[in-house]
Amino acid sequence: MSLIGIAGVFVAGVFTYNKIQEYKAKKSVERAFSTDHDDVLMRTGDAPPSSAARHEPSFSLDSAAPGLAGGEASVAAAALGAVVAEFETDPADATAPTAAPRVNAVTPAAEQATALVDPLIDCLLPLALEGPARGDKLLPVLQTLRMVGNKPVHYIGLAVSGDWEPIVHGGVYTKLQGGVQLASRSTALNELEYSELVTRLRAMADEIGAEPEIPDMIEVMAEARNLHRFVAGHDAQLGVNLQTNGAPWAISTLLGALEKQGFDVRPDGRYVMPDGEGGHLFSLSTNVTLAEETTPRLTLLLDVPCVTPARDGFGAMVACAKSLVGRLDATIVDDYNQPLSDAALAEIAGQVQDFYAEMNDADIPAGSTRALRLFS
Repeated sequence: MSLIGIAGVFVAGVFTYNKIQEYKAKKSVERAFSTDHDDVLMRTGDAPPSSAARHEPSFSLDSAAPGLAGGEASVAAAALGAVVAEFETDPADATAPTAAPRVNAVTPAAEQATALVDPLIDCLLPLALEGPARGDKLLPVLQTLRMVGNKPVHYIGLAVSGDWEPIVHGGVYTKLQGGVQLASRSTALNELEYSELVTRLRAMADEIGAEPEIPDMIEVMAEARNLHRFVAGHDAQLGVNLQTNGAPWAISTLLGALEKQGFDVRPDGRYVMPDGEGGHLFSLSTNVTLAEETTPRLTLLLDVPCVTPARDGFGAMVACAKSLVGRLDATIVDDYNQPLSDAALAEIAGQVQDFYAEMNDADIPAGSTRALRLFS
């Protein structure tokens, strides 16, 4: 009878403990997704929070169209302008509300901050600090939330100088701003990732003594899907093939010819044409596995949205292909082994210029930091 009584007490205790934990979890979720809290970063003294609605930038895309039309691109640009206007403040006014980096700042630190937390491609996550905090204290905690799924999370801080900048050791910051990238080449930010973000963000904020402002999930998901639709519609890669006119090329012989042409061999085995600034213009594939000793075909590949128009990546790739034709006794062909004439190549070059114009109209110029983040 004693053992039965003890077992009963134990079971009751476990049941009570589980109920308490369930209640705590429920309250945590309600707190994470509540939208009736004050906008703590938009207060000035004891004045009530601003009644103006906060607008995130958005693309108005036609789901049937692969890219942005002219009017739709104007909507995207206008949305970005609304965000910039909403968050611009005078650095000399210490009481002015500041919730995002000023994209028109001219200091190098401010430019770096805009590249890290971008109103056009990031979901903005303002964090109100209880008081000034040093970067040495903040950085170890912020490092615990750097990725959600495959979407990067970045942070910047409002320094005591009045400028937004990347958070560094030795810096002192009065406010923080986080940003999670809304879309990548593969996927858009989804509900599960956003839920994980909110939970981890609140835990991290509690540790550094901050209060996060959580954007509405429905609005964020809509922004993410629209942005990913744009990325998917402009994920263009152009290839030019070289077909041998005789026997297949020996891989060992190719290495010398490719090195003379200026190609670098990366640690992962890729052949790339360097751009002189640490990046590359285009790559080359032998179309065979590492175990093969010969190949009858080479493919030059240009990742169009990742190369700035000023570098003329397509023109450089065609020039390289024509040079290799003489070195290797080859013919430039399409994917169906049909020879590509100069007229056909010129037509493709014109289409590339139209592509660049579309990206410029959407404020995501090819080869820019913004484009490289989205198309990575």
